[in-house]
Amino acid sequence: MKTFSMTDVGRTRQLNQDYVFTSEEPVGNLDNLFIVADGMGGHNAGDYASKFTVENVVELIKNSEETQPAAIIEEAVAETNRRLLEQAKSPELSGMGTTLVLCTIHGTEACIANVGDSRLYLIGEDIRQVTHDHSLVEEMVRLGEIEPESARMHPNKNIITRAIGAGEEVKIDFFQITLEKNTILLMCSDGLTNMVDDKDIKFIVDRQRDVVEITESLIKAANENGGKDNIAIVIIEPFADEVKEC
Repeated sequence: MKTFSMTDVGRTRQLNQDYVFTSEEPVGNLDNLFIVADGMGGHNAGDYASKFTVENVVELIKNSEETQPAAIIEEAVAETNRRLLEQAKSPELSGMGTTLVLCTIHGTEACIANVGDSRLYLIGEDIRQVTHDHSLVEEMVRLGEIEPESARMHPNKNIITRAIGAGEEVKIDFFQITLEKNTILLMCSDGLTNMVDDKDIKFIVDRQRDVVEITESLIKAANENGGKDNIAIVIIEPFADEVKEC
């Protein structure tokens, strides 16, 4: 396995509210753990929300007695949501929240969870968005009110319908996928996907030599296209260390 992660403040924001965590080594009963969070809230509240959420999720996963990945993640996210709501009682942190996309890999199986509109893509011969955005615009697409091609530039594209810290209960989407050789997982905040479309993401991934170049090139593309938001990226090449057959 080879991985690389990076965040960037972008071209227009003063504060980086994105936060990532990566561990190729076991975290509690999970074989590995990768997280992207995109905070929201005034002043430094979004920055605080994403960092607080990721750190608490990691701590709770480390200490979990559950053995199944989905149960471990669900327990950790629910408790973190409760803790974040407690923190948000402070006036300076009121209304804060964060998206969350999380992945853990066991053998050829990946367990993925998401809340909000940060994404995970599976990239091989083609590019496929595995997670579903919890956003107003995505709901409009699903209802047939707008075409998918119009979603990325829609004026309401940043209005999300689920977030950690948005309410007493947090609903998490889970996805289980089987990984094949020569595939790459891309986890990212919307600071990438609002600036670079899926076709161009695939084009960039195909033309870089390793996970570091992929990450740096994607961030460069997002900034060259405007860099209107913070950018967070985690690249995972699950089978990079395996010997290729002749």
